[in-house]
Amino acid sequence: MNEEVVLLDVSERIATITLNRPAARNALSTAVLKRLPQLMIEADSRDDVDVLILTGADPAFCAGLDLRELGGGGIINDKDETGAGGGLNAYGVHGPFPPVSKPLIGAINGVAVTGGFELALNCDFLIASEHAKFGDTHARVGVMPGWGLTVHLSRTIGVRRAREMSFTGNFLSAEEALHFGLVNHVVAHEDLIPFTRQIARDISGIDPRAVQHIRSTYRDINADEPAWAIESRDSKRWRSESYDASKVESSRQGIIDRGRNQ
Repeated sequence: MNEEVVLLDVSERIATITLNRPAARNALSTAVLKRLPQLMIEADSRDDVDVLILTGADPAFCAGLDLRELGGGGIINDKDETGAGGGLNAYGVHGPFPPVSKPLIGAINGVAVTGGFELALNCDFLIASEHAKFGDTHARVGVMPGWGLTVHLSRTIGVRRAREMSFTGNFLSAEEALHFGLVNHVVAHEDLIPFTRQIARDISGIDPRAVQHIRSTYRDINADEPAWAIESRDSKRWRSESYDASKVESSRQGIIDRGRNQ
């Protein structure tokens, strides 16, 4: 009961942040949504850190918002505060994360679904285990994206493929994700963290001020305020007109089973 829901480890100038609710497939509970940004801010502010890695405790990366808690109304009331409801989050930026200046690599060790998929999309780039799968099940759950899925996914894999993922809720394998340009590398599961750390060491070997400056340039060039505003507007409209907590909970097991079978 007292186990940390998010872990932080720092070594070799690399901060590894691990979502640590493996029995719940690292689903985003209220506790995770509060602790994750705290540790990201801590890691980003440390003088002995140049690069951040975000991963999950096996067997999953992140199954999205905790559907049990969401179905009971426990998260939905906090969604604007966390940013999950669209618009700017509590830190004044778009997406699920606080503003960080250092590169953030997603090491995707298993399924990344719905809100968990959005966590991955908001990383600077992704490295996937052979076990990774990606799925947008927002419509199946009965919630709408608010962390930039419709912005990032369509730019990354193309709008037609993005529409198919969102309309069907079907999962994308690691190899398909590599083919579509969603991930940069696919490696054997046991090599995921060592491989990702090597990429992080490559980054750390460069002047951190230069890396952070060009990262900021990429961010500003690719920012699209109108797109974020549209997603925020539509997410809020769905919550006010169509959201049904009871349907969210009833969808929970079917979505878990679908992820196992695909």
